[in-house]
Amino acid sequence: MSQAQLDPEEVLVQFNRLMRELLRGQINRNTFQPWEIELLLDIENCTLKETTRESTLKRYQKAVQRQLLRGGTVPLKLSEFLRTKSKKKAALS
Repeated sequence: MSQAQLDPEEVLVQFNRLMRELLRGQINRNTFQPWEIELLLDIENCTLKETTRESTLKRYQKAVQRQLLRGGTVPLKLSEFLRTKSKKKAALS
């Protein structure tokens, strides 16, 4: 399925499911959409401190929810979210 064919509401439901599984620390399925695999690999590559992992993932989830509700079709990657957050923090300094 190409990215242009993705239904934003379906993507949002799948994304929220994926985030619940990650926050719970247990993924109970073995079938993923290609964009979910990309997100999982990206999340794995982002070095999150254990002490802030949960809060960071929750903030990321809220940002993606806003993005998808505004018409996005593919969720923002965690690395992009962290980069944007870092740029905003640097601009305020």
